Amino acid sequence: MAARVSGTIRTGVIGFGTSGAVFHAPFLAADPDYSLDLVVTSDPDRRAEALGRHPGVKVVSTAEELFARADELDLVVIGSPSGTHAALATASLHAGLHVVVDKPFAVTAAEGRAVVDRAAAADRLVTVFQNRRWDGDFLTVRRLLDEGMLGHVHRFESRFEWWKPDPPASWKTAATAAEGGGILYDLGTHVIDQAIQLFGEVEDVQAELGVVRPGAVADDDAFVALRHRSGVRSHLWMGSLVAQAGPRFRVLGSSGAYTSWGLDGQEPALQAGADPRDDGFGRRDPSGWGAIGVDGATEPVPMADGDYAAFTRLLATALHDGGRPPVDPADAIAVLEIIEAVHAAAAPHQRSTPEQKEQTA
Repeated sequence: MAARVSGTIRTGVIGFGTSGAVFHAPFLAADPDYSLDLVVTSDPDRRAEALGRHPGVKVVSTAEELFARADELDLVVIGSPSGTHAALATASLHAGLHVVVDKPFAVTAAEGRAVVDRAAAADRLVTVFQNRRWDGDFLTVRRLLDEGMLGHVHRFESRFEWWKPDPPASWKTAATAAEGGGILYDLGTHVIDQAIQLFGEVEDVQAELGVVRPGAVADDDAFVALRHRSGVRSHLWMGSLVAQAGPRFRVLGSSGAYTSWGLDGQEPALQAGADPRDDGFGRRDPSGWGAIGVDGATEPVPMADGDYAAFTRLLATALHDGGRPPVDPADAIAVLEIIEAVHAAAAPHQRSTPEQKEQTA
């Protein structure tokens, strides 16, 4: 059990791109159990954004500067490029801080296990930001399963797809799979985690990986098939060049099916400047609800409100009371083991675009 924090949880955030600015800072600022005290970014525009949105926050340029002020903090949230997660988490633990790591937890399962071991030795909590466990549509699927509304489920289909033929230059477009880049590390960490949360341990994995955009240095198209010990088969799609997306979820059972379309709206709302405390935040309009039943006899299912703030609330409880973290890092390690297996099996067969084939001819 990790050491407890008394009073306000003094927090630093490493990285103020989409992760720090959109997924973490707004929830820390909205929750009275936390104070947002320190942000690490070397980008002058992001520095100005952090100071403008969060008056009173201190901004430093390097993680080393944060560690030098570790006595002013209780918790650090790591929202830096994937390949740096394990090293920064380890350094944070050495500095005596509790740690939240963005997904992917690490690039390899071995790195993840080493971080967990270090956290235990340091008597500090480490957890992983798997925010998609609190998507409204995922919460709805979980409720339907808990209530037995679909009978015996035999197949779970999940798609996380978008149309990004020309993504802006960033660390994500430059990182190789060995550096934690590619769609399997980016989106696969969400959909694989969700499948395991719903249907349990995996006993067999099959997959296809592709590189379909010219110039891409890591996989940007993937299909993963999991066979769970429970007997359910999960079919998971991820794609960056999908002009017409398929259903977000399709769950097939012995007494009916559930299908929903479209991604959870919390991320775009936050990007547009919404506050998690806004009335109706995370709520899906009825026009976006999924449907349950059989063809010719389906009916809409009220969708649960999305609730990314639940992660922050559960984390505060764990830090104050010594309880379990909102996400067990062992879950993230299990996902990494699957991703590593997929990369190892798919590497010899990974497809290239016609342009890439010409370059290597």
